[in-house]
Amino acid sequence: MGFKHVFKAKLDWLFSKKEAATFTKSHTITIDGKAVLNISAAKAFKGDPALYNPEDLLLSSVVSCHMMSYLYVCEQNGIDVVSYTDEAEATLEVLADGSGRFIAIKLNPKVRISNKEKIAEAISLHKKANQLCFIANSCNFPIVHVPTCEIAATN
Repeated sequence: MGFKHVFKAKLDWLFSKKEAATFTKSHTITIDGKAVLNISAAKAFKGDPALYNPEDLLLSSVVSCHMMSYLYVCEQNGIDVVSYTDEAEATLEVLADGSGRFIAIKLNPKVRISNKEKIAEAISLHKKANQLCFIANSCNFPIVHVPTCEIAATN
């Protein structure tokens, strides 16, 4: 039997006319004990391009959760990860009626490890990490992984 965790967030928004026919979409999210997040709609949806938007945060959640799951499975399998970077991208489809959804996320993790004999295993562990990732397990669209792995330079 598993166990459950509850996460809470408080959203605050106040009406403020931005222009004659529209209102601001900027708002804050507060999570106890953490810095306030200033959020808006994406620029494409008339939001403030200087602020994070829900689409940014969803992609960030997927890429971050995958990395943490990956580091966990590497540790379980005796693989020393020296560095991890990812230039991920998400594709959002907007329909004529204004509705939309993410249709795919592509992760491009670039991993450096310390043992060249473990490269193939390190690449294969992205599949296991995806199976364990809480966020990926909550998504109803494909998450594609295009990983690379190389040996870290030694000093």
